[in-house]
Parts: sequence; C-alpha cells; structure tokens
Amino acid sequence: MSTKDFTANVISATKVVPDGNFKDSKASGIWDINEALDLIKGGNWPNAANVNPSAFVDGLFQTHLWSGTGSDQTITNNIDLSGEGGLVWLKNRTNANNHWFLDSARNNFQDRLQSSTTNAKSTNTGAYIAPSSTGFVTKGNDGNINESGYDYVSWTFRKQPKFFDVVTYTGNGTRGRTVSHNLGSTPGMIIIKQTSGSEAWAVYHRSIGATKHLRLNTEDGKFDDLTVFADTEPTSSVFSVGEDAKVNSNNSTYVAYVFAHNDDDGGFGEPGNQDIIKCDTYTGNGNATGPVIDLGFEPQFLMIKNSSAEASWTILDTMRGFDWNVNYDPFLRPNLSNVEAAAFDCANPLATGFQLKATSVMFNTNSDTFIYMAIRRGGMQTPTAASDVFHVVDSGASNAAVANTGFPVDMAINTQTNSENHRYVITRLLDKTYLRTNLANAEAAAANTDWFDSNTSLDTVTNWWAGNAQVVNFSWARARGYFDVVAYTGDGASSRSVSHNLSVVPEMMWVKSRSEAKGWIVYHKDLGATKYLLIQETDAAATQTIYWNDTDPTSSVFNLGNTHRVNDSGGETYVAYLFATVANVSKVGSFTQSGATNVACGFTGDTPSFILLKRTDDTGDWLTFDSARGIVAGNDPYIELNDLTVEVTNADIVDPYSGGFATTSSLTDGDYIFYAIASTA
Repeated sequence: MSTKDFTANVISATKVVPDGNFKDSKASGIWDINEALDLIKGGNWPNAANVNPSAFVDGLFQTHLWSGTGSDQTITNNIDLSGEGGLVWLKNRTNANNHWFLDSARNNFQDRLQSSTTNAKSTNTGAYIAPSSTGFVTKGNDGNINESGYDYVSWTFRKQPKFFDVVTYTGNGTRGRTVSHNLGSTPGMIIIKQTSGSEAWAVYHRSIGATKHLRLNTEDGKFDDLTVFADTEPTSSVFSVGEDAKVNSNNSTYVAYVFAHNDDDGGFGEPGNQDIIKCDTYTGNGNATGPVIDLGFEPQFLMIKNSSAEASWTILDTMRGFDWNVNYDPFLRPNLSNVEAAAFDCANPLATGFQLKATSVMFNTNSDTFIYMAIRRGGMQTPTAASDVFHVVDSGASNAAVANTGFPVDMAINTQTNSENHRYVITRLLDKTYLRTNLANAEAAAANTDWFDSNTSLDTVTNWWAGNAQVVNFSWARARGYFDVVAYTGDGASSRSVSHNLSVVPEMMWVKSRSEAKGWIVYHKDLGATKYLLIQETDAAATQTIYWNDTDPTSSVFNLGNTHRVNDSGGETYVAYLFATVANVSKVGSFTQSGATNVACGFTGDTPSFILLKRTDDTGDWLTFDSARGIVAGNDPYIELNDLTVEVTNADIVDPYSGGFATTSSLTDGDYIFYAIASTA
C-alpha cells in the first residue's frame, strides 16, 4: 500500500469513528485507533459486524411503512432513538392529515410540529411516539399516527456527526446570533421552526446561500432576505440567524433540524470513505429525458423544491415506489396535508445518482433551479448471516399471499409448484412489473399490486395466486458484496460501462431487456467474458465476445457491447441482477460432476437454503433446490427456471454435505456452474 493510500485510509478511519474507538463485538472490548490503523495497514478493514452502526446509513436513516391498528404499535427500524436521539417525521399516506415532526430535543418526541401549517408546537398526551433503542412505539389512536384503516410512513433521522443534528434555542432578536450545533461539518440544509409561535418554517440551503431562504410550509420560491440567515454562511460548529421572527424573535423558542452535505468526505461505509447525504442543486430542462444528477451513490430518499418558482416541496423514497416504473412515482408534499400522489413518473434512481423524468414544475421545468436533499440507499455493509438477505418459503397447500422475510425485499422469484406456471421475477426497482425466467418476453404490468409496501414482508396478494395455490418464493435483499440490481437504458455504444453498487467484482450476472422480447443473458466468472448462457433455454454455454465486450466486470462497473440483447439504442430499457460470494452467506462457483461429487461452499452447517445448478458443457435445465421444500438424503423437490412445469419430486439430485452440498450419481456427468446460499434457519 502506498503512503498516499495509507494516509487516506487513516483519515477515513478517524472519520468513521470520531472518538477513535472501534467496538469489538466478540469481546465487547475496544480497539484503540492505533490498533485500527494497524489493521488498515495490513489491508484488513474490520468486518461490518464489528463496526459501530453509525458507520452505515442503515443505522442512521430509514423509511418505514405500516398500517394503522388503533393501538400501540412497535416500529422496529434498528435506529437507536432512545440513546442517540433524532427526528421522526410522520405522514398519513391515505388520508389528508398533516406531516408531523417529533424529535428528541423537545419533550422526548411528545411535542409535535406540522410542516403544512405554521402552528406552534402542541402536545397530545394521547398521540405521540415513545423512542426505543431499535426505533419507536406509536402511542394512541390518532389519524396522524396510527388510526386503523390508514397507511403511514415515517422518515427517521438519527443524530450523527456528518449526517444530522437537532438543536433548540431561545431567540434574542439580534442579527448575527449564532447557534451551536454538533454536526461536525458545514450544514447543507437547515430547517427552523418557531415552536412558541405561529411563524413560517424557514429553510437554509447551501445552494441558494445565506442571503436567501425558502419556506417549508409554502409553495413559494426563494426569498431574498438578510434578516433570516444574516448573510452569514454556517460553519462546522455554528449557524447564524438574523432578527426575523421566523428564526430569532426575542424570548421565542425554536428548533433547528441540521442536515449535512457530504462532498467526498463523508467517512461512512466499510471502506470508511463514502458519502451518505447530499444537498445540492440542478437546472431543469423541461424534458422527459431530464438532467442526470451525479451523487456518487444511489439514493433511497429525495426531497426536491423548485427554488425559482411557486411549486410544492416533494418527497420520494424507494420504500413507497421511487423506481423505474414508467407510470408513476408516489410523492408526498411537506407543505400540504394531501394524501400520497402518484400522477406521473418523477425520477429514476441510478447507481450513482438519479435522473429526472417529469416535466412538472415540481421537478423539471425548463431553466428553473431546483434544490434537493438526497440520502444514500442502505445495504452498505457486507452481510454476515444469510437470513438477513435471503428468505425462502413454501406455502404447502395454502395460498402464499405474504412471505414474512424480516427485511425489505429487493427481488423475488415465485412460482406455483403443484401446476404448470411461469417463474415470475418481481423487483423493487421495477415495481408493479414482472419478468419470467422461462420466457424471453418483455416485462408486463401487474395492476393493483403492493408487493414491496413493507419493511418486513413480500405481499404477492391473493389475486396473484388465486385459490389454494402451492407456491414457493425466493426473496433477496441488496447488500454490499452479496447482491445488487441495476436498471439502465441502452445507448448502442460499442463499448459501454454500467455502474453498479455491489462493491466487489460480480461473479454472476443476469441481464434482461425489459422493453423488448429478448432472452436472459448470463455471465459467470468461471465461463469468462467470452461466453454466455440463456436462462430461458437449456443450451450449453456459447461463445460470444460482444455481450460482455470481452471484458470482465470490476467492483464498480460491468461491460457491454453493442447488441440488442444487452445494450440496444433507441431507449430500450434493461435490468441486471448481480451476484457474488460472501463468506458463510453465498457462494458462486463451478464443479465437474463425475459420479457423486462433494461441492464445498465454506458454509457453516450442512444444509444450504438455496441451490441453483446449470450444466454448461452440454444442454441442461436450470435446477433450483431449497430447504423449505427439502434438501435431504433422499428425493428433493426441484423446479426449473427455464420451464413452467410442476416441480419434480421423484429424483435425488442433491444431498446435505458439511459446508456445502453433495450431488448424487443421478446428476448427469459434465461441467456445472452453481449458486448456493447458506442456511437461514
């Protein structure tokens, strides 16, 4: 490692844990900074499981969805609010209730503010939230928070240097008053509300500067006014306010929500050098092919405001459907109590940012200036348990409407097992559309579906699998080093690189045209960049250099040539699924079958939760086995991804084997690729 690289890693280490301590989960002890630097010098960054959760966006921010019950409801988002404090921003999605702001700095989440009004803070002892070390509990039966029959969303921001802070202060009416904060970096956006009175919400944003401000409760464009932020830019320790009553009336009380802007200095993630929040600006072009905004990361949350004209503030998030569906992206408006709107396609998330798609004044009017706050997608840490990122369920004889995965699902394959049916692939990034592994067909729309509208389950709804269908469902979560999904538009270039967020070299990739009837193209590391497979076919691996441009993928991009199957021009859209090996979680590999064969995967235990096999030197089906239906020393049910036949139950192809799986002599001799996932029990 060069001196320059080592120095960069030292700096990153101190940014991840400002107090210089890494928690050692194995002994509940402490690594001092020198020990940490020794690890870095040797190229051994601590595993994600041993790093403080504050290093990852997952422990600092989450969008959570729930349905009201009318009684106390525990919301588990794995964010420590009782110990660290922060902000919970709530909204009823299906009824016209105001946005609620509840925070740790004001009566421990019991005093509410409403961004769609100018009302002073109020307290309702029958409707509030109680913080916990893993989220919060909704208290009371109230239409704003947990009434039966309504759907809700919360955006939780935990206090953390370089991400978010919440502070309170009392005004003195003097221009130039400074207020201390603990962000540890220069704020990118500050939202201030007078809590003792009914003044408007004042917003500072770094892109419009301290001579101007916006108002969160109105559609107004930016105001020129030196009396609000005193023509003084904030610093890493204080922000300044003027004499305006919105921010500094004498003896009035205020709360300020302070958001960071990371500019290649965030210090988050396993490498310790990643950004998780950006506050910046773009200029609209009034075109459905809108500006592409480079964040350096894929966003899960966007708040956007036209600062040039009258237009509502808008919020998009990937839990509610910020995706590549061309029909709509559901959005909420902080300045209005309106229900969730889904009028048009607003924007597409990209691996390194987002692209505007709407021509609305709220998102992309020609020549107007728009400010935004973007928060990075989760899954920054390498998983250590398969159950955190994979789930399999077999419904048996009952209707499999809901798979209780325990995590937000990013991709699922589901099919009937007791009758002929397609192998459906559904993907959060492509919400309300599906593909089929047994067909080359373009994606199709699925009306009235809310597959992904949950943080802990996948709902395939009873009208998707009518009657008492026996269904098996495989679900994946995106996570560093394990699995990623990328949507992109073809450009017909002879040499195309597509960015991804797997953070390691993909070992297997499935690429499919969404807009055209073109087959599934598969890359596998043990076949290399000159060969490919087709999921919908039984064909052996074939030679073709153009698909992968005769270039293996890297930890940041995969490569494509100019071919209609993976990179056509004319606006053709594609999706790519990327898989990799994670110690004791997943394994991508190959083996040669010669009679019974033991296949080592490095797993703990002897029964994987999922196995995929495909012969590559001759024809052969894509065989899938799973622990829900049984991987035993005897007959094992399996389905074929390339076919729509019922499951096969009268063959013994695989057996348990310590650390992996074994094949029996029933499997035809030849060369095979495989993908296995460790036990989720």
